[in-house]
Amino acid sequence: MLLIRQSRILLPNDEFLIGDVLTQAGKIVRIASEIPDTDVSTIIDATGLTLLPGAIDPQVHFREPGLEHKEDLHTASRACARGGVTSFLEMPNTRPLTTTQAALDDKLQRAAQKCLVNYGFFIGATPENLPDLLEAKPTCGIKIFMGSMHGPLLVSREEELEPIFAKGKRLIAVHAEDQARIDARRQKFAGITDPAVHSQIQDEQAALNATKLAIKLSKKYERRLHILHLSTGIEAEFLRQGKPSWVTAEVTPQHLLLNTEAYKKLGTLAQMNPPLRSPENNDILWKALLDGVIDFIATDHAPHTLEEKAKGYPNTPSGMPGVETSLPLMLTQAMQGRCTVAQVVNWMSTAVAKAYKIPNKGAIAPGYDADLVLVDLETYRPVLREELQTKCGWSPFEGWNLTGWPVVTIVGGQVVYERGKFDPNVRGKALRFEE
Repeated sequence: MLLIRQSRILLPNDEFLIGDVLTQAGKIVRIASEIPDTDVSTIIDATGLTLLPGAIDPQVHFREPGLEHKEDLHTASRACARGGVTSFLEMPNTRPLTTTQAALDDKLQRAAQKCLVNYGFFIGATPENLPDLLEAKPTCGIKIFMGSMHGPLLVSREEELEPIFAKGKRLIAVHAEDQARIDARRQKFAGITDPAVHSQIQDEQAALNATKLAIKLSKKYERRLHILHLSTGIEAEFLRQGKPSWVTAEVTPQHLLLNTEAYKKLGTLAQMNPPLRSPENNDILWKALLDGVIDFIATDHAPHTLEEKAKGYPNTPSGMPGVETSLPLMLTQAMQGRCTVAQVVNWMSTAVAKAYKIPNKGAIAPGYDADLVLVDLETYRPVLREELQTKCGWSPFEGWNLTGWPVVTIVGGQVVYERGKFDPNVRGKALRFEE
């Protein structure tokens, strides 16, 4: 039994209670102003700290198997624990690709051995693997790369996409970029080595074209659709005009807080897919998030080594790490008045659990899983490269002064991270997804 004493607890009604939380066998069993410590094995004095549900990051690329030089499930899950992320959903573009039951089983076995936090995995769509998309389990959903991909995972043409939307009921998550437009614009801008051109090649129209196509097919078959890392104001405004009730969308902290100005300072470290946009897009995406047009937040944690990022555009890979900084970034925004702590928790935990039908997660209530994070909202500390747990060892937010850093992270009622130290023996569990 674990007793968290005298924290500021965020309750499901978005109100705060100064009190105690008792957990047993991985579950929250009691919340009260004061709970006696009889038979309690571990007591955490949380005076002055705020207790939140652990964050659920619904879009990460953790690189194992096949690309472990960038990241692996152990290092990535350490980064999660330090960042207050207690569960993640991981993407299929590993080597081999996660497009079969066997590949999915392999990832689940690796995660059971290595992951300090809870885990779930997408199955990737190809033009040929429809039976796997219908039958493979357990999976949080089907990932379709409509663009920014090559090889079997690129499913960009309507005639390839339609059979996937037409059969089955499983959630489909799309990377919405128009590959044909990207290819044409890549030729138009060929020879330019300034990484800022990346945002022109993969322009706003490329994103809108693909989002419109995905929505069209989703409406035709009333198929559950999730739009990954929405990056443009024109997509947000398109969804505002009539997003079906079965469609959700997410945004990354990068697309909320960084923009094309970042290329001047960060160069290729600012290169990601879909690209960073103009400052005006930041404001429109924030409004859409606050209004509920965008449903939740994901990081699209996609690490590459500094050596790979130093090769010079266009020979540099797209992507940046994010799980370690996402919660402090958003809590800092809350403390600055841009949103509330309760909204951050909804966007980073409650709404994610609801969208992916993950039972008993995303709230601090009796019967819910004891996936919790104690954060310090009083102290500001910078993002320091030497403290990062991600194997790639860098962050686009390096030097940013943030509050809301996790002090203690709890997974399944076990303390996995506390004040800079990890318990290497804690293991997360495979997430369940209700049909």
